Amino acid sequence: MKPESPFNALPPLVVALALVILGIEAVFQLANYGIIGGPRGVGWRVAAIEQFGFSPAVLDRVLVSDDYSFEMLRRFVTYTFIQVQLIQVAFCTALILALGKFTAEYYGSLKVLFLYLATSIAGAVVFGLIVDSRYPLVGAFTPVYGLIGAYTYALWLRLGEAGQNQIMAFRLIGFLLMIQLIFGLIFGGNSQWISELTGFFAGFFLSTILAPGGWASLVRRLRQRS
Repeated sequence: MKPESPFNALPPLVVALALVILGIEAVFQLANYGIIGGPRGVGWRVAAIEQFGFSPAVLDRVLVSDDYSFEMLRRFVTYTFIQVQLIQVAFCTALILALGKFTAEYYGSLKVLFLYLATSIAGAVVFGLIVDSRYPLVGAFTPVYGLIGAYTYALWLRLGEAGQNQIMAFRLIGFLLMIQLIFGLIFGGNSQWISELTGFFAGFFLSTILAPGGWASLVRRLRQRS
């Protein structure tokens, strides 16, 4: 009997998100080694960050100058597909595949795509409102944290149904924040954690509506506990 490929169990939309990130990084790596792009290829990553990355200046241009052009609005999402280093690519794609599989099974594939886009936008907006610098926001960690928020809410519901301690649902986000704090103390951090934490809370609260039964189910559970 031919063994079933593990990729068969992954929702196509989740695989597509991971492949876009991997494909873009593959282009950057090939350019860095001079295989494609020639001498100009070395600067493709920087050019992509300038053209597709997000910064507080983008939000200022949208809100202050009323620039709602596609070139500006796309940056609220496209920044998530540009990574700055290979380890970031590895972590993001692995987490997207793992968390995407679970959340797609619980919420549905289209809702996972909505969570990815919505938490990316929410993270960018809050980053633009709070951070006062031109430091660009890039990388898929913001929507990854959004998926962690959705995963946490689903686990919170399941633990509640099983009569177990629902605080345990927050172990993953707690662990990741601790690791991030340690890395920040050792290597120095930046303000991107604002976007990532916003992504988590946006994913968690959006899931109260997207989960089976939606908001009405949450209200019913809270009334039963009161």
